[in-house]
Amino acid sequence: MIEPRKGTPSPRLMESEFRRRFLNRFQDKAFDALRPELDRIAAAAWDAHEHQRKAPRTRKAGAAFKDPNYELSVDWLAARDAIHAAQMRHDDPDGPARILLISGSSRSEHTCPGEMSKSYRLTRIAQDALDRTDGVKTTVLELHRLASEYGRVIHPCKACFSTSPALCHWPCSCYPNYSLGQVDDWMNEIYPMWVEAHGIMIVTPVNWYQVSSPIKLMMDRLVCADGGNADPTLTKGKDAALAKALELEGWSYPRHLAGRLFSVIVHGDVEGVENVRRSLSDWLCYMHLEPAGALAELDRYIGYWKPYALSHAELDADEAVQEEVRNAARTLLEAVMLKRNGQWVSAGKELSQPRQK
Repeated sequence: MIEPRKGTPSPRLMESEFRRRFLNRFQDKAFDALRPELDRIAAAAWDAHEHQRKAPRTRKAGAAFKDPNYELSVDWLAARDAIHAAQMRHDDPDGPARILLISGSSRSEHTCPGEMSKSYRLTRIAQDALDRTDGVKTTVLELHRLASEYGRVIHPCKACFSTSPALCHWPCSCYPNYSLGQVDDWMNEIYPMWVEAHGIMIVTPVNWYQVSSPIKLMMDRLVCADGGNADPTLTKGKDAALAKALELEGWSYPRHLAGRLFSVIVHGDVEGVENVRRSLSDWLCYMHLEPAGALAELDRYIGYWKPYALSHAELDADEAVQEEVRNAARTLLEAVMLKRNGQWVSAGKELSQPRQK
């Protein structure tokens, strides 16, 4: 068995530093009268941290798992149930065509920037085009809520996959980690959105030649959808050495989101739109999602080298890019409809039934 490499410095805290960090969030004067209670809560939190109780509430896995007696986190089991329900909605031939629209900017008027993003506006333009068709259900994922809504967080990927894909559980089991205060992870709500969708449209600005930070957080945490292990009992939770052995025995790399269609809209003001669009498209194709067509992938400059203060006015005036976004949405929807009817042609594949005229 190959032993995991170790040697990084310990992140464990002394109790005094833990208490300082824990209590630092209660600076509002409204908490002043509650200091005795907060001290007791801090002591309980320290006990959980000191004893590393990551998942304090568990139950036996049950017959669906390799080891039915292994204790699994009730949080993870709930996330798994939500994904299974989403897959059933996706597979229902009588259900609506489901499109997930993702607004990727972190900007909104509800926090420091004081103004909505162009990504959000473009997403709503796409939604308006889609909602004109009967039998379509659109879901909008507003990632700007990470920066403006209390308790919204996507924790960073811990890169379990790079130790072994068997160690990267589907859905992710790294969170919540109660002993580290890593709770309220939004991905447990986001995974089912991707699973139920027949088509996904991502709208993102260019931030320093890259996608926005909310998009990148979501991307990294979706690694478990591409080759991740759906049975944590196989690895006894997070046993890295056991996971390595399982991989070397042969790993199937299940593509949990394969076959869904996608559209990508990238906008910028100075540089980088083409590379970001291509990077997103390559990532989605690697996960075995399928491009909906050339018109569904768009990279455009809005207000090229113009003052940022005028960026929304530039979008108002750019009716061409607005129509291109509508066309991207229509192209995605058309591809979804064709695929659900067995008429979609993917690269290198044949029709499952003759194309109807």
